Amino acid sequence: MTKSKPSSSPHANVRLPERLSFPDEELKTLELWQELDAFQTSLRLSKDRKPFTFYDGPPFATGLPHHGHILAGTIKDIVTRFAHQTGHYVERRFGWDCHGLPVEFEINKKLNIHTKEEVLAMGIDKYNNECRGIVQRYTKEWETTVARLGRWIDCKNDYKTMEPWYMESVWHVFATMFQKDLVYRGFKILPYSTACNTSLSNFEANQDYRDTPDPSVVVSFPVVGDESTSLLAWTTTPWTLPSNLALCVNPDLDYIKVKDLKSDKFYIVAHTRLVQVYPKVDKKGYVAGSEFEIVGAPFKGSTLVGKTYVPLFGTFADWPHAFQVLADKYVTSDGGTGIVHQAPAYGEEDYRVCLKNGVVTKTLLPDPLDDNGKFTDQVPLVQGLYVKDADDVICKDLKARDRLVSKNTFVHSYPFCYRSGTPLIYRAVPGWFVNVEKIKDKIIANNQKTHWVPAFVKEKRFHNWLVDGKDWNVSRGRFWGTPLPLWVSDDYEEVVCVGSIEELKALSGVDAITDLHREFMDEITIPSRTGRGVLRRVPEVFDCWFESGSMPYAQQHYPFENKDKFHDGFPAD
Repeated sequence: MTKSKPSSSPHANVRLPERLSFPDEELKTLELWQELDAFQTSLRLSKDRKPFTFYDGPPFATGLPHHGHILAGTIKDIVTRFAHQTGHYVERRFGWDCHGLPVEFEINKKLNIHTKEEVLAMGIDKYNNECRGIVQRYTKEWETTVARLGRWIDCKNDYKTMEPWYMESVWHVFATMFQKDLVYRGFKILPYSTACNTSLSNFEANQDYRDTPDPSVVVSFPVVGDESTSLLAWTTTPWTLPSNLALCVNPDLDYIKVKDLKSDKFYIVAHTRLVQVYPKVDKKGYVAGSEFEIVGAPFKGSTLVGKTYVPLFGTFADWPHAFQVLADKYVTSDGGTGIVHQAPAYGEEDYRVCLKNGVVTKTLLPDPLDDNGKFTDQVPLVQGLYVKDADDVICKDLKARDRLVSKNTFVHSYPFCYRSGTPLIYRAVPGWFVNVEKIKDKIIANNQKTHWVPAFVKEKRFHNWLVDGKDWNVSRGRFWGTPLPLWVSDDYEEVVCVGSIEELKALSGVDAITDLHREFMDEITIPSRTGRGVLRRVPEVFDCWFESGSMPYAQQHYPFENKDKFHDGFPAD
């Protein structure tokens, strides 16, 4: 048996202690880094290397870092350390997302504020000062956690989205889009949080879906001139029924008329959707003719187009071109009755179909709800009631008037507000939109040039999201945020988009502009160039996602400073 040769490794005879505390060893390493000022020293020594551009998206400082932040921070640290070790200069700058709904939500809880009217009564200046006071509540905790994680990033030379210089660059980004004809004002059916009094993006709405029981009702709409015959529509949102303006069928589907043997009334539904009215019809052993009789032969939905019906409520009874049957192929026989009730203020397809057929216009919609999702005096039956609380009252009223054919409970996946935990509703929201669809092909092409890890994200999840991309409502009816730099005439025919502080000074004649928040901007006016008096700023602020998305430009105060530095490092590596 031969003896093994001693190892030539310099570490071969190193003795490890019997007990080794990894946390203690980590702290020793952190102390050494601090003593050497290791991160700043590494930056100084690598200053002349080829730059590697890294963007660190800003977190909110109103909450403590959680597992998701720590995981993402670890991955970011690995990428930037590797770039440094492979011969690059890697500037790493921390940032803070200071504006938006999360901050307002915290202040509203603190001050017991529930409506916009309460904010206005308090004063936007005082409200925003409260918001300003908490946006960096946990910065020390964040810095401690980031350092303990071992991550190297510059928290001293940070950026904050509430700084006027940052906000000015956001204005520039928006003004550039405006000049390229990528911004327009309009209505969009969007997820809306009644608790937070604001619309959400589709991305935000997708963050919290829950299985939710809702009423499942079938309602009758008697045909004018043949009131014994009713068109039947199904809905899970009875609260939208007072705003009904039309019914929609599929022109190519087969429909049928039946006589209900219990009530002696006649109903019209899609031929394959009798099960919605008579649930037992598909059950084994069902006796044909026990609940209804078919009257005549099936007919196409197109034959129903133009028929008028008796409105459910008198709320909008005088609305022109309303209460008629329309046709569109979005209606299917997959569920319901094959006849869809149209409330154009509360459904994307409803709005599209009613707009196309002249029932509503882009500026005129029936919306009897206030910002809190409560009915106004336009619907006396449920005045002051929250939409979900109004469901039962409306159903009882319909039953008393013999317009409720059936009522059950339907459990489905439904979006909730990710901030307040309350059900979202879909409603027509006036706002300012970025025309994503106009540049969608370019965005998709750029995604193909992007190196994704893992690769399937590029081809699957992110690609699919881009393909389905909708125009983005970048405006929010809130207070603590970067104000939209749009000054308009009373009729909205004259619109001026301001792209910088200097431009606003020149247009308004106001020299002392040191802050861009609402309390400083809302009173500034611009003389009209078309004889329309003065232009006033629109009341909306930016979606905070637009602000954080502007970070590559705004953290450098581009184009007002650091032009060469920005161009040399854009886009990110």
